[in-house]
Amino acid sequence: MNQIVTLGAAVLDLPTMVAGDTLTKRRFLEFFTANIRNPNTRKAYARSAAAFLDWCDRRGIAALTAIQPIHVATWIEEIGRSHSVPTVKLRLAAIRHLFDWMVTGQIMPTNPAHSARGPSYSTKKGKTPVLSPEEARHLLASIPDDTIAGKRDRALIGLMTYSFARIGAALSMKVRDVYVQSRHLWVRLHEKGGKRHEMPCHHTLEAYLDGYMEAGGLKDHPHSPLFRTIARGTATLSETPLPQANAYAMIQRRAKAAGIDTAVCCHTFRATGITAYLKNGGTLEKAAHMANHSSTRTTQLYDRRDDEVNLDEVERILI
Repeated sequence: MNQIVTLGAAVLDLPTMVAGDTLTKRRFLEFFTANIRNPNTRKAYARSAAAFLDWCDRRGIAALTAIQPIHVATWIEEIGRSHSVPTVKLRLAAIRHLFDWMVTGQIMPTNPAHSARGPSYSTKKGKTPVLSPEEARHLLASIPDDTIAGKRDRALIGLMTYSFARIGAALSMKVRDVYVQSRHLWVRLHEKGGKRHEMPCHHTLEAYLDGYMEAGGLKDHPHSPLFRTIARGTATLSETPLPQANAYAMIQRRAKAAGIDTAVCCHTFRATGITAYLKNGGTLEKAAHMANHSSTRTTQLYDRRDDEVNLDEVERILI
């Protein structure tokens, strides 16, 4: 039976071939703690490594040194039948990086995943569902502002839409990350890779944030979390930061209540904001800067202006 180790927010399964040896176990855990800082990457890589090593264990492979390239290739072939290509590529990348770490730590002589080839994948458009400007306005307007929960939810969705913020960056904000500069409200986002990103607020977002912080009495507590849960049995904010799973559930609930049929997710509002900005004459270069993308190629994945063009062309099929 696998050992379960909790490290921060990540839960790691220690397969038998790892847990049985002290040096191997320590090097394995160091890969996820000392080598990987992003908690989302840590979770994804931990799931991938545990899945592969469990797969090996079920086939009688009792040690890391017994893993061969054919085992990796067979595993990749199998999961390719039930998982998407990006997921397969992520899992292969995870075990490649893990085995590289094991090789440099002298736990394994070579990396058996290096010679295994993953499936090809290329895309010019992301898969994130996007709302039209009308749908986004309707969703925001449908959230009641007579409760602190409504003000919080509207401020969070507005932040992701008008500042292109990732959900992780939004939920990690402190009250002090909303500040006044040059007579306008600005937000400070702590993005992936330790990047700090600052940008001014759209006037609509400024009203949402001001209303939420005023109603929640947050302005006098600059070091406290900006987005919080609602205290159980009350209608007031707690001191607990809003977890990402709760934010996702809230978005699903608000979208359903607004009659939005699109399968929205947390990333929907980032893509919606970028697409709306580009449709209204914004440039790809400025959009990349506002979204804190290092390359415009990444920003292009969020550009869904062609969706409307394609729909217009389809409607020309008159039968």
